Amino acid sequence: MAGLLAQWTAVNTSEARNGDIVSTPDSQSSTADGALRPPSRALVPAQSPGLAAAHPHDAPDAPSSSSSSTVGRLVATVERLRQEVREADAAADGRALVELAKGILVERLGCGPAQAAEQLDTLAEQSGTSRLELAADIVNQASRDRVSELAAAFAELTQAPPEGDADGTRRAGHAAASLSVRLRTAESGVLAAGDTQAVARSLLENALDPLGAAAVAVWSAGTDGSLLLAGHAGFTDGEAARWRYVPPEVTTFARLALTERRPVVSARPSEPSVPSLGRHHWPEGGRIALPSGAGGRIHGVLEICWPTPLGPQPPQIMRQLEALAELCAHTLHDLPLPEQSPALPEVPADLRELADLADNLHDPALVLTPALDGQGNLADFRIQHVNEHFADPVGRPSGAISGSLLLEAYPTAADDNGLYERIERVYATGEPLRSQRMTLTSLVGQVPLPAVADVSISRHGGAVLLLWRTEDETARLASLLQHAQRLGRVGGFEENLVTGEITWNSQLFDIHGQPASASPVPMEELAEHAHPDDGVGIRRFLRTVLHHRRDASVDFRLQRPDGITRHIRVVAEPVLDAQGMPIAVRGAYQDISAQHWTEVALAATRDQLAYTEAESADRVRLTLQLQQAIMPPAPAPLQVPGMHIAVRYRPAESEALVGGDWYDTVVLPSKEILLCVGDVAGHGIGAATGMVVLRNALRGLAVTGAGPGQLLSWLNKVAHRLTDQVTATAVCGLYNPESGILRWARAGHLPPVLVRGGNAESLPLSEGLLLGVLDDVAYTEQEIRLERDDTLLMFTDGLVERRDLSVNESVRELLLRTLDAPRDLDRCLDRLLTHSKSDTDDDTCLIGIRLV
Repeated sequence: MAGLLAQWTAVNTSEARNGDIVSTPDSQSSTADGALRPPSRALVPAQSPGLAAAHPHDAPDAPSSSSSSTVGRLVATVERLRQEVREADAAADGRALVELAKGILVERLGCGPAQAAEQLDTLAEQSGTSRLELAADIVNQASRDRVSELAAAFAELTQAPPEGDADGTRRAGHAAASLSVRLRTAESGVLAAGDTQAVARSLLENALDPLGAAAVAVWSAGTDGSLLLAGHAGFTDGEAARWRYVPPEVTTFARLALTERRPVVSARPSEPSVPSLGRHHWPEGGRIALPSGAGGRIHGVLEICWPTPLGPQPPQIMRQLEALAELCAHTLHDLPLPEQSPALPEVPADLRELADLADNLHDPALVLTPALDGQGNLADFRIQHVNEHFADPVGRPSGAISGSLLLEAYPTAADDNGLYERIERVYATGEPLRSQRMTLTSLVGQVPLPAVADVSISRHGGAVLLLWRTEDETARLASLLQHAQRLGRVGGFEENLVTGEITWNSQLFDIHGQPASASPVPMEELAEHAHPDDGVGIRRFLRTVLHHRRDASVDFRLQRPDGITRHIRVVAEPVLDAQGMPIAVRGAYQDISAQHWTEVALAATRDQLAYTEAESADRVRLTLQLQQAIMPPAPAPLQVPGMHIAVRYRPAESEALVGGDWYDTVVLPSKEILLCVGDVAGHGIGAATGMVVLRNALRGLAVTGAGPGQLLSWLNKVAHRLTDQVTATAVCGLYNPESGILRWARAGHLPPVLVRGGNAESLPLSEGLLLGVLDDVAYTEQEIRLERDDTLLMFTDGLVERRDLSVNESVRELLLRTLDAPRDLDRCLDRLLTHSKSDTDDDTCLIGIRLV
C-alpha cells in the first residue's frame, strides 16, 4: 500500500509541476482548469504567529481617537469581529481542504479516517511539501470527477430503470458508486471536524450540493426538548441568528423528526403553519429532516433543504443520508446541551466577592471590568460575571454572554438613553447612579424590543456592578391603584362577620384621622363616630346590607378624633356563603368633603343665577314695553292729501337684543311733513331710553321751522351733552306738499332710496357725522323734487345688513327687490320685510312715501 501511495503521490507531484497547482505562501486561487490552490500561509492557524497570539477575549486595539466616543468603540468592535471572522474563515478553508484530501484517501485506499490522516502526513513528509500543499494536490487530482457528471448521475439514479433494463441498472450502479465517493468524502470530513459548523459546510460541499441541496442545518437537542442551531451552511448569518434557539413548545420541521424519531420528508411546504429555517427563501422547496443519534440516544437533527420540490428518493440515497446523520451525532455528543450552555469562565479572584454579592441579589446583575485598547484608553467593558437571575432577551445562554464585551453583546447599550455613557461616568467618578423607568432595548432578529426598567450602577474597586429591575405589570398596576385611591380619597375595607376580623388599607386610616396602629372601626359602631343627625341614615344603610343582603351606600358626617368633620360616602356589599348567609362585608369609604362644599357653592351660584335671570327678564320686559309704547309694530297711517305714507317696524327676534331703532312721521305747523329714521347704537334699556330722548327732542326742535341740516346739528348737541354717551345715526327729511320738494340731511345713516319710472337708486350721499361724537357738527342739506307715482324709502340697517356682504352690495340687492315689489305701498313694505336677507337679528324701521 505504501508503494501505491508513493507512486500516486509522484504522479500528483508531476501533474502539480505541470501547472495544476501553483502554491504560494500568500495566495489562494484556482488554475485555469479549475484546480484548487492552497490558502495563504498567513491565514493558516499553524503558520500564523499573529493569530496564535490573539485571544478572543483580549481588548480591541482601536485608535484612541475612535475610542474617545461610543461610536468609535462600536466601530473598533465591529472591525475586530470582522478580522476574527476573516481569520476563522481562512483557517476553516484550510481545514476543509485537508479534510477533502483525507476523504479522497479514504475512498481510494479503502481505509478509515485515522489511517487516511496518517497516510497524508507520511506522503507530505516523503514529498517534501507541506500538509496543506499536498492536500491541494490530491484534491486537484481527484477533481476529474466533475460536479456536473455527479449531478447527471444522480438524475439518472433518481429515475428508476424499467424492469429488465440491464443498462439502466448499470448506470444507476455507476451513479451510486460516483455518489459514494462524495458521501465518503463527507463522512471523512464529519469525523475529522472539530465543530458542527465545519461539519455542516463539509456536508453541503461534498455530499449534498451534488444532490441539488441548497442548505443544511445541524440541530442540537436539549433535555427539555429545545433545539439549538449548532451548525449551518447555505443560510444567511442573519437568518441563522434568528433561528439560533427554538424553545420546546415551538413546532418546527426539525422537531417533527425529533419527536417522531424517524426521517421526515416534505416534497414541498404543504403545511405553512409549521415554521422552518429558510422557508421564506425557498417557499416551494422540499426538505428532509433526519434524527441524529448513536447508541439509542438522539442528540439532534440533520435538516437538508432543496430550492425546488423534491421527488421520491431512492433507498440508496436515504441510507447514505441516515449514515451522515449518524456521523453528525458523534460531533453533537461532545457539545454542551442548549440549556447547559458553555461553561462559565472562572471569575478572577479579586472579583469573587463582588460576584457572590451579585449572586445573592434578586435582580439581574452584571459584573463589568474595563477593557483597554493598545494605548491604554477605555475601549469597552467586559462582562466578567452574570448572576442566576440574568436572562438574555435573545435567548443566549449565560456562558455565551459572560466574558464578552458589553458593546459586542449588546450594541444598543450605546443608544439606550446613554446607558454606556452612564456606566463610563460611574467608573470614572466612582459616584453611584440610579435611574428610574429607563428604556432598555434588545435586538431580537433585528427587531428592537424595548423594556422599561429601574437601573442601578455602582463601582466596586476596579469593577462596575450593573443592576436592573424590569417593571412588573402587576406591581405597576398596584401602584397606579394606590395613587388613584390617594388622589380620589378612597379607602377600602373588608369585615369578616364570622371572626370579627377587619382589614383596612392605609388610605382608610388617613380618612378616619387615625394612625395605622389603631384598631379599625366596626360597621355597627359607625354611628358612634358620625354626626348625631346622620344616625338614622347609617342604621338604614346597615339594615340594607346586613339584613336585606343588598348593596347600599350612605353619606354622613364623620367626626374624627382630631376634631375635624369630614363628609364621607361609604359603599358596601355583603359576601354570602353557599347558603346565602352573609359572612363578610366589603366596600370603600370616600372623602367627599370637597365635593360637598363644591355642591354648596354651586347651589348658591344657581340661586344667584336665577335671581340675575329674573332681574334681566324684568329689564327686557320693561324695555319692550317702553319701545312698543313709543313705536308700535303697526302704527296708524298718517293721512296727508296727495301722499300715501306707510310705516313698518320689526323688533329683534331675541328679546335680549332689543335695540334703539326709531322713526317718526308728523305734520308740522308749517304744513311740512317731518320724515325721520334713526338707530341708536347698542341694545337694551340704555338704547331704548336714548331712542326716546332723540325722537322726542327732534319732534320738539322741528316746530321751530328749521331745515333738516340745522335740526340734525341741534340733535347732535342733545346727544353729546344731554345723554349718557349716546351715539346714533339718523336721516331727516322735510317734504313740502305744495312745491313737491323734499329737503333732507343725514347723520352717518344710509341715504333714502327713490323708485321712479321703473328705476330704483339711492339718493346721493351727503356729508354728515353720526350723532353724539363731537359737540359742534354741521350737516349738509340736499333737496329733490318728487313727482307723481314716485316712491321714497327710508330704512335702518336692520333691513339690509349681512355678515358676509358689504353694505353697498346689500343695498344693491335691496334695489333689485324693490323693482319686483307690488305697486301697492303697504304690500311693497311687507314684501321687503318678508324677503329681507339680513342675518344680524337686529330691529328694523321702514318708512314708505308715494305721491298719488
